Amino acid sequence: MAQKDPSDYFIGFKAGDVMFLAWKPGVRIEAANARAAVEAVNRLAAGSRYPLLVTMADTAHLSRAARDVFVEPCAASRIALLGNNPVDRMLADYQLAVQEPPCPTRFFTSETEAISWLRSSSEDLQHEEHKDRSGSGGRAAP
Repeated sequence: MAQKDPSDYFIGFKAGDVMFLAWKPGVRIEAANARAAVEAVNRLAAGSRYPLLVTMADTAHLSRAARDVFVEPCAASRIALLGNNPVDRMLADYQLAVQEPPCPTRFFTSETEAISWLRSSSEDLQHEEHKDRSGSGGRAAP
């Protein structure tokens, strides 16, 4: 069941255990709508933490003030950023390089791979983080 914000995004659950937040193509993400999206995620989670799939395909702009909102902890236990073009990847890579995310976060171009990563075990995630620190991997998915 998805709830709709009439202007900027859709939010809900995929198969019950993965939250999703889908930004509409062309949206400008500023502090106000970023804050509204984070608050909507927290309300929907109702005190629990869930993996979160954020579809950011073709967003037009991500302001510095919005980036500051996205580094605050929320109900997400890990975040997969889903895009579909080089601009999406550039926005995600820039965000991840400039500010430490509040939980493990990666960029994907495949929804299947993103959901698989979101559902992976804590042990798998710890192994992946160790590889990232040792230089064998990176934050951004291929």
